[in-house]
Amino acid sequence: MAYNDAVEVFRDTEYPMMKGKVYLDHGGSTIYAKSMIDDLSKNLMSNLYGNPHSASDPALLSGHMVDSIRIQALEFFRADPEHFDLIFTANATAAIKLVGESFRDLAASNPRKPSFWFGYHKDAHTSIVGVRELSNENHHCFINDDEVEDWLNDQVGATGKLLNSEGLPGLFAYPGQSNMTGRRLPLGWTKRLRECSAPSHQNTYSLLDAAALATTTEIDLSDPDSAPDFTAVSFYKIFGFPDLGALIVRKKSGHILGWRKYFGGGTVNGLTVMYESSVQRKDTTLHDSLEDGTLPFHSIIALGCGIDSHRRLYGSMKSISQHTSFLAYRLYHGMKSLTHYNGVPLCVIYNDPERSTYGDATTQGATVAFNIMRSDGTYIGHHIVEGSANAKRIYLRSGGLCNAGGIASYLQIEPWQYKRAWSAGYRCGDTKVEVINGKPTGVVRSSISKQLSKLASTTVPSAK
Repeated sequence: MAYNDAVEVFRDTEYPMMKGKVYLDHGGSTIYAKSMIDDLSKNLMSNLYGNPHSASDPALLSGHMVDSIRIQALEFFRADPEHFDLIFTANATAAIKLVGESFRDLAASNPRKPSFWFGYHKDAHTSIVGVRELSNENHHCFINDDEVEDWLNDQVGATGKLLNSEGLPGLFAYPGQSNMTGRRLPLGWTKRLRECSAPSHQNTYSLLDAAALATTTEIDLSDPDSAPDFTAVSFYKIFGFPDLGALIVRKKSGHILGWRKYFGGGTVNGLTVMYESSVQRKDTTLHDSLEDGTLPFHSIIALGCGIDSHRRLYGSMKSISQHTSFLAYRLYHGMKSLTHYNGVPLCVIYNDPERSTYGDATTQGATVAFNIMRSDGTYIGHHIVEGSANAKRIYLRSGGLCNAGGIASYLQIEPWQYKRAWSAGYRCGDTKVEVINGKPTGVVRSSISKQLSKLASTTVPSAK
């Protein structure tokens, strides 16, 4: 842990929109730097860019910028273009969906068993969980790390049976960091899966949701033998702008994506539509065949400005990781120390102290998930807490956070209780039903990023 004093110097200049405000929803989207927007504006006003699918000079310039920034983005994640390709997507969800749809279409080619096996960790974001609906009911939720370890060791775990014993094509997906609690999961699982000799593992690929993890720590893909087969990222969570995501693909695993049936404009060399249906897909690179339609080339140009300003202001992700770990440690311990007059804790913080420690960037990110209790031990609704903070210009996130597994496990909500809450009228984002039978239906989340100062990080515990 090490506080970055330079933030105090440039914060007001680079982030004037944050003056007088405490923004603590960096897990949703971080804030862009003024110099980044200035650089982008200068770039756009100095150059004429056209649709990259055309052949004019403006179009060729756009295409050149897209190609160079693609390489720049790969370098940001230390991914060698010889071993990796990067496919631009709308966001991390679109990247995840692309992988899921490719596995679905691969499975459909098998008439005897049109299915694939899908395993996911309970800390996964909704966008990961949604892939299970494509697997034709062949899915499994790992309820803890121990279950994953048993599976990787080809042992019968709590399920009482070996998973994917049929040897179907498989996909194992998990988040690098819980978007709810900030706990960081073992990145070594992907290499262990690849090296496992069990027959059921030989045809199983890995998908890492790095959207939350990449916000405040380095994603290091320098070793292609250890890297995930597929890595999903969101650039607006790292740089604040543009609203853009990507799927980073290990080239040795990229053939899986070639099974996707859908094709869009710009991804084919030719096709017939009358009297017979045929198509010749582009195959020079992975991204040529998978980036449907016109790329958001202006947004990609903005990404290049974002990477440049990020490096200029902060130097490295290591510096950001140390800075945010320092602030998260202060925030966590400050909140944990708060009590009512009768000793009842003010904040109930949701974390896994056996597997993560604030101040240790390997196991814990810069996120604190909590609820507020009254002196009699009852909960204050999370939306009430968010609203009260908002009135003081402190901006948090509250609700289920698109993390059903985390909410269920940390709040100890059983499936029947979920169903009872639904029948009682609870819906995601609902502000009317926040506590049912004494249990909260969601949490409040404070997520920290690189531009936060010491003063801001102490504001939440002092705002009681």
